[in-house]
Amino acid sequence: MVAEAPGSVRLALAPNVVLLNPEPAVSSAMKEGWARQQSARFLQASTIQPRLRLIQRFEEFTGLYPWQWTPADGEAFIVHLRSGSKPIQLSTARAYEVAIELFVEFLTIYAYGTRRTESSKVDLVDLRRHRKAPQFGTAGSMTVRYGKSSKGTPPKRRTVLLVPEMDWVVDVLDEWVHEIRPRLSPDRHPALWVTERVGRMSPRSINEAFVTARQDAGLDEDLDLHCLRHSYITHLTEFGYPARFVQEQVGHSHASTTAIYMGVSDEYRNQLLEASLKRRLGDDWDLK
Repeated sequence: MVAEAPGSVRLALAPNVVLLNPEPAVSSAMKEGWARQQSARFLQASTIQPRLRLIQRFEEFTGLYPWQWTPADGEAFIVHLRSGSKPIQLSTARAYEVAIELFVEFLTIYAYGTRRTESSKVDLVDLRRHRKAPQFGTAGSMTVRYGKSSKGTPPKRRTVLLVPEMDWVVDVLDEWVHEIRPRLSPDRHPALWVTERVGRMSPRSINEAFVTARQDAGLDEDLDLHCLRHSYITHLTEFGYPARFVQEQVGHSHASTTAIYMGVSDEYRNQLLEASLKRRLGDDWDLK
């Protein structure tokens, strides 16, 4: 059985239960997954919990879910905190922006299904428009220039297309690139993800953050950040994308490798069976 991604909603929901209002559960699962990721950086609960409370405050301030946030929401939130009878200090506002940055990065790793090394080496110029999906802007595709290579060969390049089911990441990236990242004063640093010390986020720091978060949440030690790719492949399959498309999205040389990553739900298998029966039996097929 393929392990679920730490931020997957199914880890936070009871099995075989259909939700009438799934948005709150998805939002909660995303924040839970982010908390586990931070644990991997050996961060203490005293650091993680205030960050989670900040994201919760941001969510309550906007009245929107994370995939609905816009750059204007982030700006309005900081302005709100910097005004009033008890305005926060500039240093505090900057710390809040960094916390929101970390949450955003966690979301994008899942949205594009990239490996940790690939994610750390993405530059601003690697986010590009896709002429078939102009509504996604520069988030329409991501060029991976340092993909996993075979022994003795250079890194493999590929282009990952943003699928409509992940379009919530468009506003997330837009806010990071145009509102939050500039406040870290990156100057001409090419990296998409820069730290508060204006350095590139390393694969090791990404992995350590996840391990600490996993331990803090008391999850199975077999879970790691790579599980996000498992979930990405599984979800693209359940969304109905062809196997070849999924294989190219994640940069696998062989379809058999992609199949190993896949772990579709019982609901998806039942839907396939029902569709097959309807095709074969036509009007004789009765759901009852």
